[in-house]
Amino acid sequence: MAHEVQAVVSRRKGDPVGVETIIVPDPGPGEALVAVRACGVCHTDLHYKQGGINDDFPFLLGHEAAGVVEAVGDGVTGVEPGDFVILNWRAVCGQCRACLRGRPQYCFDTANATQPMTLADGTPLSPALGIGAFAEKTLVAAGQCTKVDPAAGAEVAGLLGCGVMAGLGAAINTGGVSRGDSVAVIGCGGVGDAAIAGARLAGASTIVAVDVDDRKLQWARDFGATHTVNSRERSPVEAVRDLTGGNGADVVIDAVGRPETYRQAFYARDLAGTVVLVGVPTPEMTIDLPLADMFGRGGALKSSWYGDCLPSRDFPMLIDLYLQGRLDLDRFVSERIALTDVEEAFDKMHRGDVLRSVVVL
Repeated sequence: MAHEVQAVVSRRKGDPVGVETIIVPDPGPGEALVAVRACGVCHTDLHYKQGGINDDFPFLLGHEAAGVVEAVGDGVTGVEPGDFVILNWRAVCGQCRACLRGRPQYCFDTANATQPMTLADGTPLSPALGIGAFAEKTLVAAGQCTKVDPAAGAEVAGLLGCGVMAGLGAAINTGGVSRGDSVAVIGCGGVGDAAIAGARLAGASTIVAVDVDDRKLQWARDFGATHTVNSRERSPVEAVRDLTGGNGADVVIDAVGRPETYRQAFYARDLAGTVVLVGVPTPEMTIDLPLADMFGRGGALKSSWYGDCLPSRDFPMLIDLYLQGRLDLDRFVSERIALTDVEEAFDKMHRGDVLRSVVVL
């Protein structure tokens, strides 16, 4: 039986999104039908709307979500109806070269649902990151459902589905921040602040937050930054070096993803330090760095894709830390909104007025 539900659809590049009736099929083999309880408004959804990822319109937006499994298809054993789950876009296959080498967090063949969700007239929808969760119900691969403790509210649990996990993982998984390290984070939106929270959780002693907006720098302090730098007023490279004994930070995380911020990250790190790129660049961006500097400074230049997370490992652990009061996920939620408010939430995000607007269904 097909399900008619309300959902946020982007029909054409740059046009305002709208709430429409869509058709969601019952789950087939390996699939799960999930009643969405909450979904964060992530910058990736805005990229889809603006045509910055591909042109497979119309898009069913939303991916940073938590909900309850309503039904599963044949062959599904990992989740069952009634389970409270966070949706993820890394449903590991178990068979690719990364999985077989014991590195499933780098899986090259993650799964999505095979049946399409459609507009009322039968037009297939492209779900954002294979999820499409600005909807009352969505169809995903069962492996995209990670069961967690339902004591965590859906508004905060869903944030681990993308942005918060990306930032936390950039610090803990990719950057390998450990006790006593110095860390600098460039860009203090949701992902950057999550990286700051991750660095603090890992025991970093010095955490320098860099942004052009004093309001965001105050948010960064709330998440654990020990120092802040407004890069409109002072060179972030000089400031980070001054705050780390003239050396530079052990780990520098670029949560913006622009050539100028990456260059700042490269030169703000200590010798043999680590640069982590977690901000998402656009396809036309390039960077030119002296090869002698890359050789002479040593260390590591890394990209962090989804915080190098393994959802089955990381989501339950982070929810437990939240329930213990050690990870303040509530602080990321700026406002709770309805499906009809998503277009306005994009505007607020673009202006930097919110960390996360969360659609509550």
